[in-house]
Amino acid sequence: MNEQIVILDFGSQYTQVIARRIRECGVYSTIMRYNAPAAELDALGPSGIILSGGPKSVYASDALLPDPAIFDIDIPVLGICYGAQLLARFFDGKVGPSAQREYGRSTLSVTDRNCRLFHGIPERFKVWNSHGDLVTALPAGFIAVGATENTPFAAIAHREKPIYGLQFHPEVAHTSYGMKILSNFANGICGCGRNWTMRRYAETAVQEIRNQVGNERVILGLSGGVDSSVAAVLLHRALGDRLTCIFVNNGLLREREPQLVREIFRRHFRIRMKYVDASRIFLQRLRGVTDPERKRRLIGRTFVEVFEGAARGVGNVRFLAQGTLYPDVIESVPIAGNPAAKIKSHHNVGGLPRKMKFELVEPLKCLFKDEVRRLGRELGLPEAIVVRQPFPGPGLAVRIIGEVTPKRLRMLRKADSIVLGVMKETGWYNRIWQSFAILLPVRSVGVMGDERTYEYTIAIRAVESQDGMTADWVRLPHEILEMLASRIVNEVNGVNRCVFDITSKPPGTIEWE
Repeated sequence: MNEQIVILDFGSQYTQVIARRIRECGVYSTIMRYNAPAAELDALGPSGIILSGGPKSVYASDALLPDPAIFDIDIPVLGICYGAQLLARFFDGKVGPSAQREYGRSTLSVTDRNCRLFHGIPERFKVWNSHGDLVTALPAGFIAVGATENTPFAAIAHREKPIYGLQFHPEVAHTSYGMKILSNFANGICGCGRNWTMRRYAETAVQEIRNQVGNERVILGLSGGVDSSVAAVLLHRALGDRLTCIFVNNGLLREREPQLVREIFRRHFRIRMKYVDASRIFLQRLRGVTDPERKRRLIGRTFVEVFEGAARGVGNVRFLAQGTLYPDVIESVPIAGNPAAKIKSHHNVGGLPRKMKFELVEPLKCLFKDEVRRLGRELGLPEAIVVRQPFPGPGLAVRIIGEVTPKRLRMLRKADSIVLGVMKETGWYNRIWQSFAILLPVRSVGVMGDERTYEYTIAIRAVESQDGMTADWVRLPHEILEMLASRIVNEVNGVNRCVFDITSKPPGTIEWE
């Protein structure tokens, strides 16, 4: 990972998208705070710097400004939107409010065909804008290389240095040739090869794990989800039997989940695993509990208690591994003064009980979710694990509205199995973010076999999303909805009605509790 592009984050909603696009160019990217010291940047030895967009105005009194010395580092710089306006401010240009704000598509005309950013790109193409300010006077030493209907300075370039500014967003899918522009910057102007691959990452990560852990032992809480599964196989490749996975069956798992996890990791990968069936204690403590937050707290506290007991049984262990991903790390470090910053408390970052005295090993903390899936394939994980949809930590408890009982769990497990089976059979499972069933504490009258019934309702949820922060309901074909409803009502004892949730996030949440 010697070649890398550093992205300075000024609070753009697209910063993570920029990082992912650069990695799609085969170049490692890392996100740093907007005011990272130039000396710190220089010590990393990046091949280039990208200044992200942001919600503020560069001429505001509380504008987010980088260390001016970054422009003295002899490497290429690309400013996007707010980043382009920063170039104008620091090189004595002018920025002001646009007479006509640009939000959405416009047409860019390349005015300098010699500009390396636009190598191999048509003279005119569609771009995506999201700004109310723009460069009103060229900064010293710069020329205009692209224009839109609203500004002659939609793209600018320094005459002598490899410094570029784009008023539009090349990282979003709405910009035609956006990936080509970013590739021209990363692979062409910065001179980076396409060396960021999951095979190379796996080799590097294995060595880094060995360097950190030495001869010590590591435990990992294995859930069977994508992140913990990939982390387990990667750690096992590095440490062998010095890794012990602890799999806690809380009684709230999907149908055949405990058998599946043990089959794959213990028998197939031969990873040392400690299986703890704690379903009885979890269900006992949930008895009579209906408030969703109290459910979550009870499940969380009980899990820590059970996990700690299992960890003590492993012996003298110094390290705890977690499947922390890059977005978890980024979102846990908000940008001060940025109203658009996502402030998020994540269970993998700073969420350990204070009495658990372990050092953390986080082998996936540089990766995005799609990269974790690719790494899983590289490590030989079954596709059934690699493509798994997200599943909540508290399990089916948050998909049973009201009290969790063995009878309700049986109903929901069966309904959940039907939903997942139909979605896989019809090819929809891999096309969307999440699909699942919810058991409602609502009973209604029905007629089955000429007899009156008074039974429960299952809600079906299917959403599409990029990161789980926002989501939209999926327009499933009517024939699939009919198949789901028919099978659930016919095959799940105690259920006589199905409904389909058409609420987006916001205002709703993906899960119901």
